[in-house]
Parts: sequence; structure tokens; C-alpha cells
Amino acid sequence: MSYLSFDKTLLVNLERSLHKEMLCTNRSGVYNCTTLVDCNTRKYHGQLVMPISELGNDNFVLLSSLDETVIQHGAEFNLGLHRYNGMFLPNGHKYIREFDCTTIAKTTYRVGGVILTKERILVSFEPRVLIRYTLIEGSPATLHFKPFLAFRSVNTLTHQNGAANTNMDDCANGRCNRMYPMFPALYMQFSKKCEYHHDPQWYKDIEYSKEQERGFDYKEDLMVPGYFSFTMKKGESVVFSAGISEINPATLKTLWKKEEDRRIVRNDLASCLKNAASQFYKRVGDKCWLLAGYPWFHTTAREEFFSVAHCTLSIGRPEYWKAIIDDTAVEEVRLFLQNKSVSGGLQGLDEPDVLLWFIRALQQYATHCSLEETAKKYGNLCNDIIRFYRKQSHPRAFLHQNGLLWIDGTEQPATWMNAVEDGRPITPRTGYVVELNALWYNALRFTASLLQVLGKHTVADLMEYQAEIAKDAFVHTFWNGYYLNDFVTHDATNKEVRPNQIWAAALPYSPLDKRQNKAVVDICTKELLTPRGLRTLSPKSGCYRPNYVGGQLERDRNFHNGPVWMFTIGAYAEAYMKVYRRSGLGFLERVLAGLEGEMTHLCVGTLNELYDGNPPYKGHGGISYAPSVAAMIDIMQQIQVIEQQIDTEL
Repeated sequence: MSYLSFDKTLLVNLERSLHKEMLCTNRSGVYNCTTLVDCNTRKYHGQLVMPISELGNDNFVLLSSLDETVIQHGAEFNLGLHRYNGMFLPNGHKYIREFDCTTIAKTTYRVGGVILTKERILVSFEPRVLIRYTLIEGSPATLHFKPFLAFRSVNTLTHQNGAANTNMDDCANGRCNRMYPMFPALYMQFSKKCEYHHDPQWYKDIEYSKEQERGFDYKEDLMVPGYFSFTMKKGESVVFSAGISEINPATLKTLWKKEEDRRIVRNDLASCLKNAASQFYKRVGDKCWLLAGYPWFHTTAREEFFSVAHCTLSIGRPEYWKAIIDDTAVEEVRLFLQNKSVSGGLQGLDEPDVLLWFIRALQQYATHCSLEETAKKYGNLCNDIIRFYRKQSHPRAFLHQNGLLWIDGTEQPATWMNAVEDGRPITPRTGYVVELNALWYNALRFTASLLQVLGKHTVADLMEYQAEIAKDAFVHTFWNGYYLNDFVTHDATNKEVRPNQIWAAALPYSPLDKRQNKAVVDICTKELLTPRGLRTLSPKSGCYRPNYVGGQLERDRNFHNGPVWMFTIGAYAEAYMKVYRRSGLGFLERVLAGLEGEMTHLCVGTLNELYDGNPPYKGHGGISYAPSVAAMIDIMQQIQVIEQQIDTEL
């Protein structure tokens, strides 16, 4: 069995198969996502889900699903699967023999004497899904295709209504429909001539179990306008297309081959991570961003800057670094420095720590090229960012005389722990915050090194002096003799053991000495480390809530108070290797091996946003999260560097 192949034993067991999802993206924000057995369990699932800028910032489900029926010798076999009022119908999963997504998502059905394959692919940079059907074995069979139309935001559900247009207009080898005037038309076409039978019906009370688990509305009605029909013979392939523009059906097979040749063969961990990382790219016109994840995320600055180096440079895609950082982010950062407001495509650029994560990303760029090249391209911009903080220009971060940054996180979140209740932070980290000031010290030292390369020695020396002041204040403020406080205000010190302290030990320029670094790594290992990453809070805390379950409010209260966020494991690995060096290689390899199993556990070929803090560490949140993927690439890269050093010495 290949790395991402699943047999009928798993697939016919809905208790297992409905928890496994597949995801395809087209690098412009369009995606195709459902379970391995083609039963939608989320309102975010669909065969064609896409952004429509005219309708807002949401993604929109146009084609929810496409049900196939095989007719042979007068017997009908419906391959679809939906849940209605707790019951699954029409049980098409029982005909599945294999699902494989080593290259593209491919489902193999056996119906009587017929073996039929269904493969799907998204057209790069175009809102179009292609589904190819091939009759592998059996006598000629008739196939019917029912499109389930939604035409709604991923954040809403639709119900039977009189405003919906149930008519279908002609197009080449198919039909098109525009359910509501504000939407684009959806063109559904085949590479082969077909018959269309118009019989509009609403399929009511389709249920989405994941939304029910999350405490949201979970029932909707979908409109099926009719069905398409044609006969296939053994060895024949037919390609279905759904997109917002008409296409020449004669080109569909050629287009399919072109897109298939672009795909990465995912036969090991490295290729899976490379493919998962590239799925976050979002190019619109001449702009490009890195999406924070799927299925509900947008382009957010903190997640982009945290992930971009590993999701581009580390996987051999420097052209996307240029597109995301040089051609887009640099411009938006410069505009923010001038206007102190956010007007571009990056959300959250004004968060207090984000510009420091941006400098950290540029620092990672330097490890892939050279300090000289980094100084030439970004040195002045880094200096501008430091001056922005020093001049007290940031609207939410204030530099104090002790050299540390102070933020107000009482009224609105100021760090990545940003869950809210009634608009106020659930985890109100405020004052001197540990990872923000570790990033600040690192930014000062790194920017000083860039300025030295540029020959601006006086400014660089002053920055080094400021860094020394910040270093002394950092240790005095955060070090409690055993580990680092999470945040400190004028009248209170928060000593909760949280993973935020790990960045102080992991960053290339650490304000801690060797003994302190080791203490930070050791307490994170002892109280926070799990097979999925670091818990957001020690189990010894009275506020520990490890399971991400319940309704929206309960989940928000738990969000950063126990569950594991996998992206922290990258910083942990960096800090661990700084302390234990080569003797830690075996441990790091075991950590990576343990994480590898997650690539096939939930959304196959990628990694979730977060996991429960207690066994069995069940996955939750976004089904594919850029920082999680970036952290795993980081670990793999660290292992490769150490192994290369050992090989060189041998």
C-alpha cells in the first residue's frame, strides 16, 4: 500500500472514514474538500469552493457535491453519500474499494461487474474543478450525474427558497446555472456529449456532523436541478468540468493531462510536506500571499511571517518567497510604517508582535542565502521597523526606558493567544510579554548585523548597545530562577508555565545564558511536551482545560489553556538542539517520526491546527494549518543539517 492509500476495510467503516478528509487547492484561494468517502461533514466542504471578491472576504460553496449513479442491466447503483436526520443515504461508500491520493485524489468503485475510477483535480490559478471518470472493467454502463448546488458563503447554510433560480441554460456539452443574481454562473460540462434531464428538487435536511459537534447549525437544503446522462464503455475516460466560465469540451482531456503533470508525487514525508506547503499559496493578479490554512482561514500577517520561509525557501520554491515577501509583504509593511493602518491584503499587520515576526522571517531568509544579500535587500527596512518601535509609533506597543516593549492586552488580544469572550481576551496577556520581548531582542541584534554589513557602523553599535540593555532587563523581568514568566505587569507577575517562553531559547539571538536556556527546554519537556507539540498550559495549572470540545464559547475558553498547538514544536526543536546539540539528534528523529503519523490521520497529507492536550491527542481546528506544516518542515531541515555535518566530518 502506498503512503496515502486506504483500502475498503477502512472506507466502509464510517466511524473511521468520515474523520478522514482530503484537500485540493489551486494556489489562488479555490479549494476542493470533503471526506475520503465523498460525504460532506462540514459546511466548508464542497467540490468547488472559491473566493468571490464582489461578495466579501468569505469563500463560497458553488458545487457542494456531484452524485453518480451507475446503471447496468437495469439495476441502479448510487455512489453518493449524505446524512439525513442521522441516517446515511444512499450508502455509496459500500462500493468503494480504494482511495489513493499519492498524486491526485482517486477513488475506485466496484459495482457488480463494473470497476469505475473517479479522480479530481483543480485547475491552477483558475476557479475550475475537473473530475475524470474511467471505466476500468465491465460491459458498457450508463452513468447519471446529479449536481448538488449551494451558492452560499462557507459561513452560512442555505434552505429551500423561492428566490433560487432552478433553470439551467445551455452550454457546450452541459448546462449552466446562476442560482442568485449576485453570483457568477456555474458551468457544468463534460468532455463527451451528454443528455440532460431537468427535474429541479430540493434535497432537504442534509446534515453536517462536524458543525453539530461544534455547536453550530448543521442542517441545510441543497438544490438539484436535474441530472446528466451518458453511456461509457470499457477503457473510456470522461472529464467533467465545473467552473465560472465556459470551456471548450474538446480541451478538457488535454487540460487534465497538463494539470496532472504539475502534481507532486507524495510517496514520503518530505513530498507530503512540500505539497502541503504549496497548497497555502494564494495568487490574485500581481499579488501573492500565504494563507494561514484551510478551510476557514484568510491571509493573516502573523501566520504568514511565521510560516513563509519554511513553506517556500525550505522546499525549494524561492520564486514564491519573492512573490509573497518581495512583491507583496514588503510593500504592505512599508505602507503600514507610513500610515499606521492596515489597508492591504494582510490582516492583523498592526498586531504588536507581527513586525518582529517579519524580521524573524527575513532572518530565516539569511540562512538560505547570505547575510550580505539579506542586508542589501532588507537591511534598511529592518532598520525602519526598529525605528518605528523606538519612536513609539506603533499604535499598540510602547518601548520603555528599560529597553523592553510594553503592550496592552487587557481590552483586545495582543499576541497569538487571541481567543475572546464578549470582545475581551480570554487569555489577557499584557504588559511585558515574554515571546514578544524575545523577538524584540533578536530583532535588535539581527538588524545590527545587517547594518554592519551595510557600513552603518555607528547606528549598528547603538543598536547593539540597546540590545544589551534589553537583554539585562529581559532576564531581570522574566527569569524567576527556574523558567521564564509568561508576562509581567507593574503590579503582577504571571508564572504560568506556557510554551511562549520557548522562543527565548530558540531564537538565534537569545537573551538567556546556557543554563537558563537548558532550564527553559527542560521545563517545557517536563510539563508541556506531547507527541503532537507543546501544550498551551501546564497540566499543573488550575486553569488547565486540555480538550477542545463543546460549543463555541467553551472551545474558545479552552483554546489556549491546555490544547496543543503543533506549530510550537518547531521552536522547541530548535531550542532543544541548541542545548543538547548532536546528542539530541535521536530524540529529534523520534519526535519527527511521531508527528509523521498525523499526515494520514485526519486531513491526509497535511497537519491540523491544534490537538487535545491529553491522550489520545485528538486533532481539531483547521484541517490544514500553515504554521503546523512549517514547524514540521523546520524539524526535518534541522535533522538534515546535523546529518550533513556528521557525514562531512566522517
